[in-house]
Amino acid sequence: MSYTLAIDTSAGTSVSLHQGGKLIAEVEYLENMKHAERIGSSIAEVLKVAGVEANRVGAVVVGRGPAPFTGLRIGIAAGMMFAEGSGAKLFGVVSLDAIAKAALEGTAADGSSGQPLAALVSAETPLLVTADARRSEVYWALYSGLTSNGVAICIEGPGVIKPAALEAMLQERNIQVQRTSLPIAARQLTALFEAQLGDGSANTDVTALYLREADATVPRDLREAGKKVSG
Repeated sequence: MSYTLAIDTSAGTSVSLHQGGKLIAEVEYLENMKHAERIGSSIAEVLKVAGVEANRVGAVVVGRGPAPFTGLRIGIAAGMMFAEGSGAKLFGVVSLDAIAKAALEGTAADGSSGQPLAALVSAETPLLVTADARRSEVYWALYSGLTSNGVAICIEGPGVIKPAALEAMLQERNIQVQRTSLPIAARQLTALFEAQLGDGSANTDVTALYLREADATVPRDLREAGKKVSG
C-alpha cells in the first residue's frame, strides 16, 4: 500500500505521512515564519521516521490556503517538486475546508451539549471557520455540515475581512453561527482528501488562494512615480 504525504504552510509548517488513512509520522512548526528553511527538512524527517523511501509515496496533498503569499507558495511548490521527483499524484485541498471537517467531527466549542458539532450545524445555522490573515484581518468561510463521506460542505467563502466587518455582516444578515478557529495541521488535509476520494471530489487543482495582493510588489518605474532620475 502506498503512502500519502500532506503539506500545509498556510500558517506554520506542517508535514505528515499517512498509509491507508493512518497517521505514520508528522512534523509541525506552529510559528508562521521560516517556511523555506523548514519545509525540506520536515519532509525528509517524516520519511526518515517512517523508514519510507520517496518513491513509495503515491499521493501528495497540499494545502491551498487561503493564506499570505510567501508561506503558502513555499508549501505548494515543495509538494509540486516532491510529486514530480517521486512520481506521486498531486492533489490540492482548501485548508479552511480541512479545518471545518476536523471541527465538525468534534463536539460543540462550549462542550455543553456533548453532541458532535455537525449535529448542531445546518444551512440556517452554519459553522464559521476563521483563520488569522494578518493585517488585522481574518480568512473566513461558512459550512452547512458534512457529506455522507465526511467532506465539509462550504456554502460561502472563503474570503478575507476585518473581524468587526465580519460580525457586522453576520448581524445584518441575521446569521447565527457555530464557530471554530482550530489551527490547521497537515493531517487534517489527509483526512479531508480521503473523504473526497470517497465522494469522488478529490481535486488536482493546487492553485494558491491568496485572496488579496502579495505584500511584495514590483516597484513602479521612478519616472511614472514622478521622481527625478539621475543619468
